[in-house]
Amino acid sequence: MFMWRRYFRSKPILSMKKDRQEMNQLKKIYKKIISAMNVEGLEIPVAGIKFYKKDETIPSEVINYMPENVSFTSCQANKQASLGDAVLLTRKNIGCIAAAITFGLVDANEDKPLEGSRVYTDIMKEQAGSSNNFFPPTPNDFTTGLVYACKFSGHPEFALFGKDDSGRFSTTEIARKAIEDMLAIQPAEMKGVFFFSPEFNDIDITPDVVTMSIRPVELTRLIQAYQFNTGKRVTASMGSVRAVNSDLIVRPYLTQDINISPYCVGARLIAQYEQDRMGIGMPFSIFQQIASGMEASQTGYPFQLYPGAKAN
Repeated sequence: MFMWRRYFRSKPILSMKKDRQEMNQLKKIYKKIISAMNVEGLEIPVAGIKFYKKDETIPSEVINYMPENVSFTSCQANKQASLGDAVLLTRKNIGCIAAAITFGLVDANEDKPLEGSRVYTDIMKEQAGSSNNFFPPTPNDFTTGLVYACKFSGHPEFALFGKDDSGRFSTTEIARKAIEDMLAIQPAEMKGVFFFSPEFNDIDITPDVVTMSIRPVELTRLIQAYQFNTGKRVTASMGSVRAVNSDLIVRPYLTQDINISPYCVGARLIAQYEQDRMGIGMPFSIFQQIASGMEASQTGYPFQLYPGAKAN
């Protein structure tokens, strides 16, 4: 059986410079939230995500964090950022074709495979055995449902778990229906997607989207903080695949609203998100609203008294 953990990295990919001491905007807001939760030693994994369009210049301080000769899925990049790292994903190094579509790095209907080794397709190639005839899927193969309904579509080479893999959906029609509800930046207009930690201090960047990997008890308090000053309910749109790239990053980016996800197979097996964690994504403006609500509502929502609130 394929050893999924070989693609998990628990240490930084690239060392970040520590010569600047100023807090970036992401860290300032994060520290406000943590301080207002009143639990000593509490930490919540957080990542900032910044999109760069094709007509924009990516700062050299960001380009420094573009891995070469290795690919990373979006869930890996998000996890690494939450561990204190920084990763710039582009068409050249993104390890998941589906995420490349979602982020607008490639056209959804491209009919040729992306060049080079990619994490997701490398898994397919390995489970397919020693055959030299493996032909990786194209972006169009994802869009039309052939990959996610690999058993039904007669493409065992697109499986992730060997010859008995049922696929992610039972038929290509159902796969296409699910894909239609996965928000994506199409037509493709992005040059790069930068994932960074609150500790990133090479340049002060305001993220487009912020993700947090949270326990249910922490989700409770975040929603309470958000509603304190807005009164708005949170409605989650969850899918079984593309959880990090579509549900937690692109959906909040396009809708300018919060979304929540229990993560997906790639996030759990490739990026190794922990069993007691789920994801929440939001525009940076809402991240700021939550910090304000968290500070103002401390006496109305005593998080430190909630069962399980104390840091492990």
